[in-house]
Amino acid sequence: MDARGGRGAAGFRALLPHRGGDGRVSTPLYQLKAEFFKTLGHPARIRVLELLSEREHAVAEMLPEVGIEPAHLSQQLAVLRRANLVVTRKEGSTVYYSLTSPHIVELLRVARTILSGVLAGQAELLADLQAAQGEPKPRG
Repeated sequence: MDARGGRGAAGFRALLPHRGGDGRVSTPLYQLKAEFFKTLGHPARIRVLELLSEREHAVAEMLPEVGIEPAHLSQQLAVLRRANLVVTRKEGSTVYYSLTSPHIVELLRVARTILSGVLAGQAELLADLQAAQGEPKPRG
C-alpha cells in the first residue's frame, strides 16, 4: 500500500487478472476498475492526460501547464507509464509522451459530460433552495 492507503500504480499491475489453481480468474472486474480509477485519481495525472489528448508533449512543455515541480511531474508520469496509459519516445535528449489509446480521450470527454450534468443539477438545486428562502436567484 502507498502512503495514502491505496495500492498505487505498481499494485494496479499486480491486480491484472490471473488464473488461480482452479483455473478461474481471481480478480473481479469491478476491483480492476477501482484500481484503474485510483490511478487516474490525481489532478496532475488528469492534467497530463488532457494535454496528451491534444498531441504528444515533451516533459518540458508539460511543466508549465501542469504547474508542479519537475521531480513531481516525473513521478506522476511514471505512474501513468506503469499503468500503460502513456508511452515515451526519445528524440535526442528530449523525451516525448503520448497516450496509448484514443479511448483515454473519450473517457476524459465522458467525465466532463458527467461533471457538467452534476454541476448543472447542483446549480438548479441551489436556485430552488434560494427561491424557497426568498433569496434572489444567482445570475448566470
